[in-house]
Amino acid sequence: METDIDETDRRIVAELQADGRLSGRALAERVSISRANAYTRLERLVQNGVITGFTATVDPTKLGLTTSAYVTLTVRQNSWRDLKDRLRAIPEVHHMALTGGEFDVILLIRAADNDALRQVVLEQLQAIPGVLGTRTFLVFEDDTSHRPAD
Repeated sequence: METDIDETDRRIVAELQADGRLSGRALAERVSISRANAYTRLERLVQNGVITGFTATVDPTKLGLTTSAYVTLTVRQNSWRDLKDRLRAIPEVHHMALTGGEFDVILLIRAADNDALRQVVLEQLQAIPGVLGTRTFLVFEDDTSHRPAD
């Protein structure tokens, strides 16, 4: 379903990306529209799948996930459908993307420590049928406060 998005809708989305806990009243004030209009637009954005959910941004280190790495996978052709279900089942996988280029999949792994990261990469990821190879890139510093540009 195609949705017509205007500048006001884009401002609503930007405000909610900055603070997903905004009340309807505060959202209306920030976007300079009536509360009724804000609620109507927000409902439409959700129903049309523009806004797919509301989440909390957390500091992984405060959750005890002190080691992060990007892990790339080279996989057997046509294995993505089965592979993504297995990857979703690994709690340490916080993001995954199918890519084109030098590797096929990139994962963001967050683990308690290096031993936990090692276990995920060497014992879980490399044991999945269809995974031909992995490369691990440790993250030394992470900016979890970054927001996409409008």
